[in-house]
Amino acid sequence: MNPFSNEPVLDLRRGEVRESLTAALTGVERSLPLRVPVLIGDQSGAGEGIESLDPGRPSRVVAVAGTASASDVDAAVTAAGRGHREWGGRSAEERAAVLLRAAGVLRARRAPLAALQVLECAKPWAEADADVCEAIDFLEYYARQAVELAAGRELIQVPGERNTMTYRPLGVVAVISPWNFPLAIPCGMVAAALATGNAVVLKPAEQAPGSALMLAEALREAGVPAEALALLPGYGEAGQALVRHPGVHAIAFTGSGAVGLEIVRTAAETPDEQGHVKRVVAEMGGKNAVIVDSDADLDEAVPAIVRSAFVYAGQKCSAAARILAHEAIADPLLERLAGAVEVLRVGQAGTFGTDVPPVIEREAQERVERYAALAGAEGRVVARQDELPEPGFFCAPTVACDLPEASAVLTEEVFGPLVAVERVGDVEEATDRIEASPFALTGGLFSRNPRTVELVARRSPVGNLYVNRHITGAMVGRQPFGGNRRSGVGAKAGGPDYLLQFVGPHVVTENTMRHGLVVE
Repeated sequence: MNPFSNEPVLDLRRGEVRESLTAALTGVERSLPLRVPVLIGDQSGAGEGIESLDPGRPSRVVAVAGTASASDVDAAVTAAGRGHREWGGRSAEERAAVLLRAAGVLRARRAPLAALQVLECAKPWAEADADVCEAIDFLEYYARQAVELAAGRELIQVPGERNTMTYRPLGVVAVISPWNFPLAIPCGMVAAALATGNAVVLKPAEQAPGSALMLAEALREAGVPAEALALLPGYGEAGQALVRHPGVHAIAFTGSGAVGLEIVRTAAETPDEQGHVKRVVAEMGGKNAVIVDSDADLDEAVPAIVRSAFVYAGQKCSAAARILAHEAIADPLLERLAGAVEVLRVGQAGTFGTDVPPVIEREAQERVERYAALAGAEGRVVARQDELPEPGFFCAPTVACDLPEASAVLTEEVFGPLVAVERVGDVEEATDRIEASPFALTGGLFSRNPRTVELVARRSPVGNLYVNRHITGAMVGRQPFGGNRRSGVGAKAGGPDYLLQFVGPHVVTENTMRHGLVVE
């Protein structure tokens, strides 16, 4: 295999690129609504019960999905147990070849896959295309990592003794994925589990079953056995049943902190019929802060903050939510942020040039608006776009300041286009505030002083710290992604350690000085 390299994103400035994406969007629109069945082995269940709506046009049904029951979960895990034995018995090279073929399938379907995200999750074109690229990257990267892992690790050898260390798949992995990266995140978790020889039961977010179906179809078409990959669209009850099932060996989850912590608690239970302890890989939420020091270049900081906070309507776990600004530059920073927010383009995800699309659903819209109202009541709103398009679940991009330290706007995850600016006396105070938070996912720093960069890098508890740039858009193999504290547990996705969470190490020590030889 060639060395890994990231899939390049499309240049949306080119007319022919925009034309091809527009044509793909039209084609996907004509196919709606998609039917997403429960897939267990060779069996395909009913594709009804859940409706996935277009956030920008809620009257349009994008996908109609089945609702997995407890019996479906049991059947899927049982089938996956059989699928694991066949799939896990293949060599790492064989499994890698399948994943590479799946990457080729996604690559060939890149435009319609991005178009589906535009419709199903209101991802603007640049974000939707990047999501497909990241899914391809995960398949390519983990395929190569699995082959390297299968070679084992070097151990110390002494005369008269041979020591080997190899890794074996765990068995059945439950993957519970979110809607905001509807292809990339489930693909990353599924690809890692499959690359290492496990079977997978995928429970996607109910808001994005269509994208999950596209992933499952691509993997099966590439050669993943039907029993090694099940698709269980459904609500939270299906996910809960998966987490509790004694036949599941590991759970890979991305989503909210509340759900993630409940998964950790539930997975820790070991009923008598379960002969193993479940592993949990959980990437959870963040309250991500950007420090802007007194010497920061505001020409660099402002556009990076705006991109981090408002692109995709702030619906990334890595999005900027708090800006800790040195008091010496807080006022000019606020003034410039306000100006930048005023010219943001709020509109439909399918319109090229849209900065802030609608949020995923009405419940999210109402939640974000409650926090925005609280920001106005407790502090001061310095920028807000009040004229919003219709229809759709749009939220006004908002910048607030002068909030009390205990404000929920500063301490709770909003997951929307709302950012709060806090004044600090120095960088030490800023890092004190960050250290006081239970979240530790991403963070940012704008400073020209290398000593300040060293200080913040040393003290910051976050999993990913970005210096003098935006804080979203981690790239597979370049910026392995994952948080600490209550923002995550497990190794970083897209990094060299991630596959270790889906295998068990096995060491064999052989006496090579034995006397005699048995000849058969």
